[in-house]
Amino acid sequence: MTAGIRGMAALLVFGCGLAEAAPDWSAAASDIEARVIAHRRHLHQYPELSNREFETAKYLAQHLRALGLAVETGIAHTGVVAVLEGDKPGKTVALRADMDGLPVTEQTGLPFASTVKTTYDGREVGVMHACGHDGHMAILLGVAELLAARRAELPGTVKFIFQPAEESPPVGEDGGAKLMVEQGVLSTAPKPDAIFGLHLLSMYESGQVGWRSGGIMASADDLRIVVHGKQTHGAAPWLGIDPVVVAAQIVLGLQTIASRQMASTEAPVIVTIGKVDGGVRDNIIPDRVEMKGTLRALNEPMRRDLHARVKRTAEKIAESAGARAEVFIAERHAYPVTYNDPALMRRMLPSLQDEFGERLIEAQPILGAEDFSFFQREIPGLYLFVGIRPSDVPAEDFPANHSPKFTMDEAALAVGVRTLSRLAWDYLAAP
Repeated sequence: MTAGIRGMAALLVFGCGLAEAAPDWSAAASDIEARVIAHRRHLHQYPELSNREFETAKYLAQHLRALGLAVETGIAHTGVVAVLEGDKPGKTVALRADMDGLPVTEQTGLPFASTVKTTYDGREVGVMHACGHDGHMAILLGVAELLAARRAELPGTVKFIFQPAEESPPVGEDGGAKLMVEQGVLSTAPKPDAIFGLHLLSMYESGQVGWRSGGIMASADDLRIVVHGKQTHGAAPWLGIDPVVVAAQIVLGLQTIASRQMASTEAPVIVTIGKVDGGVRDNIIPDRVEMKGTLRALNEPMRRDLHARVKRTAEKIAESAGARAEVFIAERHAYPVTYNDPALMRRMLPSLQDEFGERLIEAQPILGAEDFSFFQREIPGLYLFVGIRPSDVPAEDFPANHSPKFTMDEAALAVGVRTLSRLAWDYLAAP
């Protein structure tokens, strides 16, 4: 887009007539970039696991209160919500960042690397922001600073949601976006009309912003299958029912669901078995085998169909051998599809195109999952990708999210600030 066209676009609000000049978000983000980077480095150095983000919450609340925002803490255990009311009346928009780190021992060698250790699943582990949540929080603090400075011109209200336990709460606990929704973060005043979020991703270059209408991240449902056979001597298998063989047949049969039963041209689905456990001795056929895995889909109808096919396949294969299979889906972990509302995407796409030009790309969906999807089930929402990989580094040579060597080009933080600031402002400014 030429400079002249961009200048005109800054004076228009969705083509509905002449308005006050919109803020220059690129310049504004540059002005606070050093502070945003400092936030990120502090939060990176002191990560905390899901539902244990106590010091993180204190840090966030302190800075949000210093900006003059109304702050509430202790939501969904450690979540922080801050409200900025503009001096002009209007709608309410929510912006979200996740807070938790991962049980990963950092290997980056950065001067602000995490040396935190804690206990996870009964073992001592390192703790690291290996998925960019430190950047997400820093970005949202930056957006809060920019919008608070423009309170007099802000046409509406912004609700800043800092969410714990995106990586899923500990076993036996609740948490995350689902619990925040249950506790009223979207239904209590000020009630948001829409919500925006983003994720820093290593697969995209720094400066790139990825958008997609519809499903952008997959649903995720845990899967557990218990095969019941009949124990016998390994030298006389005909005297029993071998659940190991049946389990092997089920694993192979499940793979035909994605490859032969689902409409692969519509959207991909994934059935992965990641753990198989059965037996205690080499010459004893056991009486049971337990398998655990994950199911992924990119739209809700296919998700429901996948669940039904997995259950039927496992049960019928077991039945054919005289065994019995119990299928448990979403016992503990169940995230819906992260689904970008098409109407909201059409509405906001011109703002993103004006802000980023050729650096805005239509993203391919990914089969990772995000509990931002629980917010999107309640109100229209958009979830975007922001690249963090230096342009001179090939994707295959750059540490992926969840790697102990995960890092980022910190110039991407200003891109994230521009993204959420522009979306929030233009959404509120639109008639």
